[in-house]
Amino acid sequence: MSALGLRTRLAPLAVATALVGGLVATTTATAPEAHAAGGSYYLYFKKNTSNPINSKLYLMKSVANAKDKVVAKYRAGSGNGSQNECALSRGWLPGTNTKNGKYKIEFHRTNFDGIINGYVIKLSDKKCSKGTKRTELFVHSEMKPNGRQGTIESERWDGTRDYYSNGCIKLKPADIKNLFAKAKRYGWPKTLYVVK
Repeated sequence: MSALGLRTRLAPLAVATALVGGLVATTTATAPEAHAAGGSYYLYFKKNTSNPINSKLYLMKSVANAKDKVVAKYRAGSGNGSQNECALSRGWLPGTNTKNGKYKIEFHRTNFDGIINGYVIKLSDKKCSKGTKRTELFVHSEMKPNGRQGTIESERWDGTRDYYSNGCIKLKPADIKNLFAKAKRYGWPKTLYVVK
């Protein structure tokens, strides 16, 4: 086969590879873009390195061959202000990219009764960058097990300082209720991604 014939056959393959490569780059980009299969929903937590309690939690819809869509966006905090993801009960949620920041959503409840109460989304355990295992990770707020505001501090939202947590992701009560309503309407996410 001549060099010209070989180039003629390989050129379409190179173009197709470039197109597929471009598509892959688009569907694996960060912030908040594709992280899930077409048509599904996921949560996306964007850490704010200058102020961890002013981070963002997104409910996202993946869209095949296009940029994913933001369905809802909420202010969220994680940790007590520490950016040490290995600090138990203090540091923010481990993960800085889509590989080490991927969590399985284990369950969601509106009447949880435990260390935290009410509306909760339970996340899988995660090892931080130094290997420390972080457990009891949730997306939650401050409320009573029935979802109402209580009289004790841990069951009552008082304002900005309540975005601090023991390493979970924390939303104000109205926002977590809105997230639950949207997830029920559109489809519950099975995954949460954490990036900074």
